[in-house]
Amino acid sequence: MVRAGGPGGTGAGVNSGSTAVAILMSAFAAFGGILFGFDTGTISGIIAMPNWLETFGSHGSRTAYYGGGVGYYLAINNKSLVVSILSVGTFFGALSAYPMGDILGRRLGIMASCSVFCLGVGLQLDTSWSVFIAGRVVAGFGVGLISCLVPMYQSECAPKSVRGFVVGCYQWAITIGLLLAAIVNQCTKNRGNHSAWRIPIAIQFAWAAVLVTGMLLLPESPRWLLLKGKNEQARHAMSRLTSRPPDSTEVDQECLDISLGLEAEAALGKTSYIDCFRGGVARNGFRVWTGILLQGFQQLTGINFIFYYGTTFFKASGISNPFLITIATNVVNVGMTVPGILLIDRMGRRSMLLWGAAIMLVCEYLVAIIGVTVGKTSDAQTINLTAQRVMIAFVCIYIAAFASTWGPIAWVVIGEIFPLAIRGKAMSMATASNWLWNFGIGYATPYLVDQSTPELKTASLGVKVFFIWGSTCVGCFLFTYFFVPETKGLSLEQVDLLYRESTIRGSNAYRKKLIDNDETFMHREITIKDKGASVAHHETV
Repeated sequence: MVRAGGPGGTGAGVNSGSTAVAILMSAFAAFGGILFGFDTGTISGIIAMPNWLETFGSHGSRTAYYGGGVGYYLAINNKSLVVSILSVGTFFGALSAYPMGDILGRRLGIMASCSVFCLGVGLQLDTSWSVFIAGRVVAGFGVGLISCLVPMYQSECAPKSVRGFVVGCYQWAITIGLLLAAIVNQCTKNRGNHSAWRIPIAIQFAWAAVLVTGMLLLPESPRWLLLKGKNEQARHAMSRLTSRPPDSTEVDQECLDISLGLEAEAALGKTSYIDCFRGGVARNGFRVWTGILLQGFQQLTGINFIFYYGTTFFKASGISNPFLITIATNVVNVGMTVPGILLIDRMGRRSMLLWGAAIMLVCEYLVAIIGVTVGKTSDAQTINLTAQRVMIAFVCIYIAAFASTWGPIAWVVIGEIFPLAIRGKAMSMATASNWLWNFGIGYATPYLVDQSTPELKTASLGVKVFFIWGSTCVGCFLFTYFFVPETKGLSLEQVDLLYRESTIRGSNAYRKKLIDNDETFMHREITIKDKGASVAHHETV
């Protein structure tokens, strides 16, 4: 009997001792998350730096958000623009990841993305506002490409038993990037010249260089090579991932399993973006919308409010050194991502998403309630420091819940729920959804939170914005319950079978049945009906 498996994630795989190399190789690709996280983290601190405000801001009467009095500040519309414009680039970058990844390959595609990113970083070193903004867009395009190609590469190369851990490492790398950015900002913020903000930006060249160097040493995805008919190269790539000779039985088995899956998909003909939203037995449309909405809800948890605007928000809340609080929240983010990625292949995707949403909504409602009721003393003018400390504590618990659940798991799920025929397109759209919501939240937040000025009226919600984030986390819980299946321990092929034959709420029981019986669609006859085609697959046991 042919046993599906291996780094491609299609089944049980070779013995665990031979998968160590695959784990290390595919986990290293997660370094791409450093670029994403560091860029996100730097802008939060940079827009609060005196020299940056002097270079790009305006001089005049400041709102409480900038400490009041007369000095340099950034207009609300410009603050919205500089923070959120990165996501415009990332949105289009994510959509472009499909053609780039399918034409150049996952590996070369990641390296090309780093080149685009470096161009954007270079532009951000300029003192012209328009050039700085253009640099944010270009760098965002590169980050968008990387944010789609890295999880795709990982899910196609990692052994299924630890696929959640490996893909989760991408989110961990993002949190490390955020922490490093906060530390660098703390070290440079008081410099009296342009180096205060140029150093954090320029450091990003180093992260791109490390990722490119690493990808030069890693193999291409065997799945992509087989998809392109490069069978001999695929065997050598699989050999490196499994630590087995290219002519070994194990490599033969792995490549055969992937090839059979590719043949099944090829029998349906070429797919278009419209095919991604079709129904039918494969439930492509349901799966694609699940990925798109899951990434949207990840942003609607409100996490990037903390990491985009946390420094200025804490400053306005009366914290004497908001940069240090930002470092503290980033330490929580990094530390709590570790148990999340260690537990994901034990507790499962669905259950952790449900628990995470529940904890986050409670914490966010409490932050809002405390801030509104006792955030200030009875005269409504003096900050209640005890209440502020309690609020920060609940913010940290909220970050911990996100970091261990919705942070890594959203990326894991979109890496495994799509069939190969539409995976590139579907992952591009799901990742683009993340960045679209990222842009919307990043742009709208100052208008929701900041105090109104004579020139511009805002919602002036302040801490009340956490009522919004708490409510969206209720949506996260309900969405997970009705739309996200349990896929722990399943091969990518078995995930496909689960969508065909199980309900969402019954997915955990069906998952156990698949694992107990070692079932794949190659082990029995199954009819695939899509686009008017019917394909029967048989396997001789």
